[in-house]
Amino acid sequence: MRLYTLTSDLHGELAHNAHNEQFIKDIEEAIGETFDYRESDFSDYGAAGDIIYVRTGGTEGLFRQVFQGHEGARVRLLTSGQSNSLAASMEILSWLNQQGLDGEIIHGSIKEIAAELMRYYPAGSNGSPSLVKRFSGRKLLAGKRFGVIGHPSDWLISSTVDYARAKKLLGAELIDIPIEELLEAVKHSEPLAKSSLKPLNEPKFGKPIPEADLSDSLKIYNALKGIAAKYRLDGLTLRCFDLLTTLHNTGCLSLAMLNAEGITATCEGDIPAMLSMAIVRAKYGKSGFQVNLSRISGGNFLFAHCTVPLDMVTDYCYDTHFESGIGVAVHGVLPLGPARLFKLGADLEHCIDERVNIIDNPYGDKLCRTQVVVRSWADRDREVGKEALRNYMLHEPLGNHHILITQ
Repeated sequence: MRLYTLTSDLHGELAHNAHNEQFIKDIEEAIGETFDYRESDFSDYGAAGDIIYVRTGGTEGLFRQVFQGHEGARVRLLTSGQSNSLAASMEILSWLNQQGLDGEIIHGSIKEIAAELMRYYPAGSNGSPSLVKRFSGRKLLAGKRFGVIGHPSDWLISSTVDYARAKKLLGAELIDIPIEELLEAVKHSEPLAKSSLKPLNEPKFGKPIPEADLSDSLKIYNALKGIAAKYRLDGLTLRCFDLLTTLHNTGCLSLAMLNAEGITATCEGDIPAMLSMAIVRAKYGKSGFQVNLSRISGGNFLFAHCTVPLDMVTDYCYDTHFESGIGVAVHGVLPLGPARLFKLGADLEHCIDERVNIIDNPYGDKLCRTQVVVRSWADRDREVGKEALRNYMLHEPLGNHHILITQ
C-alpha cells in the first residue's frame, strides 16, 4: 500500500519522515504490513488503494498542485487528530466534490482506520440522512458590507465566492481591501488601554508572551477597527497568516475583540465563514465561533481554533499561536449545553444547520488554543445523529471552517 504525504512548511515539528511517527507505526501494526513510502513524490500517484496522508493544515493548495494530471484517481485522505490534519482534508474533499471527483476521508481510531484502509471503496453513509440542505435565507444580509482584507488563504481551495452572486442571493456587498493598507495602518496605530482585557498570563504550552506582543496585537485591533469605520463594514475577513511574517504577530486577539463588539470578523480570508458568521448574527443575534474540526472519536467531535469571540466565553487566557508559536492567541472556555453548528457553502445555496451539545472544553498541546467537544443533539436518535454528522464531515463537507453558536 503506497503512502504519499502532504506537510505544510509552517509545521516544523513534523520535518521528519512520516514513517517515524507513532501514528503511522500503529496503523502498520494494525493492518499487518508496512507502507510503501513515497513521501512528497506524487509522480506515480493514482493506483487503486493509494493513500495520501494529510499530516498538517495549510496543505490544501499543495494538494491541488500535486493532483494535477491525476484527476481520474480516487482520492483517499488519511488524517490524524492533530496539527489540523482533519480540517485540511475536509477542505480538500469539499474541493473534490465541487469538481465532481471521487474521494473520502479516513479518520478515527487506529482500528477504524485500519478497517477502512483495507478496503478500496468507502463504507458510504450507511443509510445516514444527509445534513446538507438548501439555504433559505435569501437577502438575509441585504445592505451589509463586508471587507476581504488580503486574498483568501491559499489553502482555502473550495471556498471561492462569486461577489456578484453574494450580492444577488444574500444582499451582501463584498469589498477587497489590500493587506498593505492594514500593515500601513498598524504602523500608525496608537497603543490602546488594556483595562477591558485580562492581564497576560504564563502560557500553558507556548513560550512567555512579552508585553510588547500584547501591545502590538492591540495595534492590529485598532487598525482593523479603523478600516471597518473607513469602509463602513459590518464585518471582515483577514488573511491573517500574512501577519506572522510581516508583523511577527497574529490577528487572533483582534478578531476575538471585534466579534465581541458586533463586527463579524473571521480569519484566513475565509469568505464563506465570514458570511456564515454574519448569517448567524442576523438570525440569532449572537457571535459565532469559527472552528476547525480536529478529531472524531466515536460520537464526539473536537473543534478548535486560536481565536474565539470574547463575548462567547465564560473565561479565557492567552497562549501563543499554535502553528507558528508566536504572537497572542486566545484559549477560551465556552458554556456547556445546547449549541448549533452552521456553515453556508461557497455556492451560497447549501448549508448545514445542526443542533449539537457542547460537552467539554479541553486544552491540549497539539491543537489550536480554544478547543470544544460536541455531540449530536439529545432529542434525535443518538446513533443516527452521530453517524449523520460523521458522514457529513468525512464524505460531503461544505469546506473546512464551520461556525459554532452557543444557545
